[in-house]
Amino acid sequence: MLKFLRPIIYVCGILMLIMAGLMLSVALFAWIRQDPEMSVFLISAGLVSALGLIMVIGGRTQHFHLIARQLYLLTSLSWVMMSLAGALPLFFSHFELTFVNAVFEAVSGITTTGSTILVKIETLPPSLLLWRSLLQWLGGLGVVGMAVSILPFLRVGGMRLFHTESSDWSDKSMPRIQTLARMLLGTYLTISLACMLSYWWAGMSLFDAINHAMSTVSTGGYATDDRSMGRFDAPVLWISIAFMLLGAMPFTMLIGFARRPSLAALNNQQVKGLLLIVAAVSLALTAYLIEQGSHAPFDALTHATFNLVSVITTTGYASGDYTLWGAFSVALFFVVMFIGGCSGSTSGGMKVFRFQLSYLFLRSQVRKLVHPNGIFVTQYNGKPVSDDIILSAIAFSFLFFLCLAGFTLLLSMMGLDLVTSLTATATALTNVGPGLGPIVGPAGNFAGLPDAAKWLLSFAMLLGRLELLTMMVLFTPMFWRS
Repeated sequence: MLKFLRPIIYVCGILMLIMAGLMLSVALFAWIRQDPEMSVFLISAGLVSALGLIMVIGGRTQHFHLIARQLYLLTSLSWVMMSLAGALPLFFSHFELTFVNAVFEAVSGITTTGSTILVKIETLPPSLLLWRSLLQWLGGLGVVGMAVSILPFLRVGGMRLFHTESSDWSDKSMPRIQTLARMLLGTYLTISLACMLSYWWAGMSLFDAINHAMSTVSTGGYATDDRSMGRFDAPVLWISIAFMLLGAMPFTMLIGFARRPSLAALNNQQVKGLLLIVAAVSLALTAYLIEQGSHAPFDALTHATFNLVSVITTTGYASGDYTLWGAFSVALFFVVMFIGGCSGSTSGGMKVFRFQLSYLFLRSQVRKLVHPNGIFVTQYNGKPVSDDIILSAIAFSFLFFLCLAGFTLLLSMMGLDLVTSLTATATALTNVGPGLGPIVGPAGNFAGLPDAAKWLLSFAMLLGRLELLTMMVLFTPMFWRS
């Protein structure tokens, strides 16, 4: 067992050292700003770095080789450990957060969910605001890296529909992985910098621009004020719309376009589907708001598009309480909450490609009813789709709604009403952020939930971020037998 766990311990130790380095960078920022939380980050960095060094030394091995079973455990354990490490500065801070609240906030950050238990966020010290944004930025980068390198190899997620991965995780594949990692990091940094400069140009303070750029590109949604993005004018909202959509695009497509700019590089069925949904639903919601007489035409277009893009990309920003727009808007936002962005992006949700595959599969089944002896090949992006891809999409969808029902029932047993239980579960599994209703809606907060509900939702956020199956497989006896 030790031989099996040693590479996992080593990699998790490296991640702990990275977390400690980020804490030290925030401590330096706190020292420059004369922030009283500087000691909190120094203590947290000391504890995390000590744990990281122990794990690196104890897990070091000459023959570094990871098989599928180890990758399942590594992926889940690394996200749990980063969440716990990220909670330390919040727990040790002078705001006296309980451990469950600190963990909930850190899990929400690292999974780029954006749900929060904090109130009067604008009164927090700058160092804690920066730490929350850094957690989301790091989580967004981790999501993309996991989606394009690890999950396809494990035959989980959507990227294996677009790539053929190697059959093992041997040393010969490392140069390709290292090149991919450099390109992903370069692209992610470039988009983040462009977003920050755009926000700054549009009138945000430099500090706000940095924080919001990190939470926009990661489609995380943490803001520096309880009003979220509601305190900013239309130019900022439209910049946010553009970069939220960029964060929801497949990063492999963005890398391909950066290397060889051409329209052919953007010819992606996922992207077309996402943009078509955004355009159609935004126009419908805009027309609804104008018809209601609550907004001027351009104002209606701005707020309808912004809030829709925020929810569908699972960012979770809000420019106002859209639950006050009427029953139609509430129902609409609940439905689009499940869609998510593209596979290989920082977005959560069920992903656009699964809905597209389900439609293609349904169309094929209808054709077979009409022509029982006909042979119909399902194609996606101009290529045939194998049966196991479609079956995995169906299995994911079944497991998703099974988890949705199970977590909703558990939250209801804790005394929460149906709307709160259902939408809190949905927003956790899809990593959106706000739910619906007065408690967890865009104008609400998760602080009032029972501690047991916060633990349950923290687990649901991790489960949704890891595409369900990656973590669920650890709970099967078969995984631990061999």
